[in-house]
Amino acid sequence: MKVILLEDVKSLGKKGDVVDVSDGYAKNFLITKKKGVEANNKNLNDLKLKKANDEKVAAQNLQDAKDMAATLEEKTVVVKLKAGEGGKTFGSVSSKEIAEEALKQHGLDIDKKKIVINDPIKSLGTYEVTVKLHPKVTGKLKVKVEEE
Repeated sequence: MKVILLEDVKSLGKKGDVVDVSDGYAKNFLITKKKGVEANNKNLNDLKLKKANDEKVAAQNLQDAKDMAATLEEKTVVVKLKAGEGGKTFGSVSSKEIAEEALKQHGLDIDKKKIVINDPIKSLGTYEVTVKLHPKVTGKLKVKVEEE
């Protein structure tokens, strides 16, 4: 019997796969535990439509990430820190502070976990940080650190 898997099943397949299993295994385990449905014409068509929709959504997310990267290139976020003599700051600039200032100043909602700071920002000046927007898209954001 052919079955469409609704979730990952160890040693059988991943969600969305069409697998051929024995009738008893399909009826007594996969279908009763809601891990799969019978692969009839209606269910196969639903699967095809769902995959097409998922591809469309993935393409839209990729395009949105590219647009956001282009927007980030144009923006500069200003972060104010207390500083001592010689432009040395007390502490360093965190990704949380950068995300908060980007939201306040430009209305850019950036997840702090996606901001990558290679070297700690511990002095005044302008820095460039990387923002991972999508597995295939990264953007650069300028961060200007000024004295409070």
